[in-house]
Amino acid sequence: MSTPAEALDRVNAVRGIRGAMVVSLGDGLVVAESMMTGLDGRAAAALAASLAARLRRALEVAGRRPPAFVQLHGEGGSLLAVPCGDELLLVAIAGPEANVGLARLELIATAGALAAGSLA
Repeated sequence: MSTPAEALDRVNAVRGIRGAMVVSLGDGLVVAESMMTGLDGRAAAALAASLAARLRRALEVAGRRPPAFVQLHGEGGSLLAVPCGDELLLVAIAGPEANVGLARLELIATAGALAAGSLA
């Protein structure tokens, strides 16, 4: 059986990931989280949900499919988000040393398995 805690553990196993969260797409509230000590993900969760929702609406207006992966890259690392069903996002905070490609693959696979209820 898949749980948010199992999903977060899988994402956090990727080198350079400092924390992961399951976030409500509608309001940006944290549903489940596993963050490094001293790291507060609430602001990142709200930002990720806002960006994903706005991007989804913009793509709908343009007649395109919703995004499968969102990355916001900054000097200190990246914020990564993947839809997990229609109402949730799987979000990771990556440090500058993170392997973002591997993190992307793990986020997509984990979000799909979590949405389907079957982490392997």
